[in-house]
Amino acid sequence: MMETTLRTLAKTATWQISGLIAMAAITYAVTGSLAEGGTVAVICTITGTVSYVIHERLWSRVRWGRVAEAAKAVAIG
Repeated sequence: MMETTLRTLAKTATWQISGLIAMAAITYAVTGSLAEGGTVAVICTITGTVSYVIHERLWSRVRWGRVAEAAKAVAIG
């Protein structure tokens, strides 16, 4: 039931792209500077990506709160 590294990285990329866009827009709105907005957004995206991958990989090892595939099939139908 553990996620593959590729899946974790794909989820990370899509999440961080949306965050990059939001952070750039917010920082630009506050500062009025595209350069500052872009710089802050890139720094936040890099640190966010690293922390998200670590967080996801650690949580993938925790069994708490997971339902086994066989138990899901029984519960559903």
